Amino acid sequence: MKKTLLQIAKYYHPVEGGIETVTKYMAEGLSNFENAVICFSHDGITRVDDVNGIKVYRIAPSMKVSSQDIAFTYYHYLKKVIYELQPDIIILHCPNPFLYPITAKLTPRDTKLVLLWHSDILGKGLLYRLINYYEKKILKRADLILATSPSYIHPSSPIYGFRDKIKVLPNGIIRKDFLWRPGDEKTVEEIRNKYQYKKIIFFVGRHATYKGINYLIEAEKYIKSDCIILIGGRGPETEKLKASTTSKRIKFIGRIPNEYLRCYYYASDIFAFTSCTKQEAFGIALAEAMFCGNVPVTFTIEGSGVNWVSLKGETGEEVPLGDVKAYAAAIDKLLSDKDLYMKYASAGKDRIARMFTCELSATEADKLLHQLINEE
Repeated sequence: MKKTLLQIAKYYHPVEGGIETVTKYMAEGLSNFENAVICFSHDGITRVDDVNGIKVYRIAPSMKVSSQDIAFTYYHYLKKVIYELQPDIIILHCPNPFLYPITAKLTPRDTKLVLLWHSDILGKGLLYRLINYYEKKILKRADLILATSPSYIHPSSPIYGFRDKIKVLPNGIIRKDFLWRPGDEKTVEEIRNKYQYKKIIFFVGRHATYKGINYLIEAEKYIKSDCIILIGGRGPETEKLKASTTSKRIKFIGRIPNEYLRCYYYASDIFAFTSCTKQEAFGIALAEAMFCGNVPVTFTIEGSGVNWVSLKGETGEEVPLGDVKAYAAAIDKLLSDKDLYMKYASAGKDRIARMFTCELSATEADKLLHQLINEE
């Protein structure tokens, strides 16, 4: 008889995002378990869905505090779901501080609690000091903590003090979404033609402070190559970023539908991954771009897995954090040295295929979870 696995996440498909991607491929890929997910509803309606055979309990939030959803009914619903499913393992996707005290209290003693630690909570000031007590409590209660890279097991992270129960579970891309398909050649050609076949520097992601898009905009002033910079995505910083530049080389192209994202990766030359804090713990978009042969330029971020996904001098260029002149120089270097570019592109694609796919991640997760169950 299969063991039951309940994942507690912020949101679930069709909501897009790095954590949502991981939650989905874990639920669908861990086929040796009976899987279910509980999360916040993205449309304000409490309901139960069936998503590709996965039961998804969606709880309508009552309010939002500092980007954290809060639902006054969550305790009641989670208690009900745990009673109904009797899960053998609960995986809590972190950070999700509102759920730390609730999960710690409701997880039965004979249920294994696993924390999948996507990133630390950064820059929250007084609010984090209020959360810190419950964060430590959930870390103590956890039977297993999964870090997305060995780099994140760092003295600056709250998980460091619990490293005796940490295992590394790398994130993975959903590879089939980024394989070349019939018709892609035409779409890629249309993108390149739209920008007069200039070299394309591409960014895609949420427009938030930790993504460092401001550094890319500043670096543009020092890029000597004839190129265009495409900034995909949107977020709370979008309008501020638009107002910060008048350069005709910078184009804000908005949200890119999933079915076209791979074509932008293939059409582009450089992937501008400008994340600048360890809130960027891994970089799913970074791995996607590399798999498509797009060569990245990154910043050095102490304690982040970014510089483990892309290796300096092997799969891309890496420059000191915040050094926009060095960032621009790295872009010029790659655009002027075809042999180096092709070397990085080939090595990057190979690295992602060997280490960072959803199939590999789900297989490793299955092994770690069964080891946890069999420890007794």
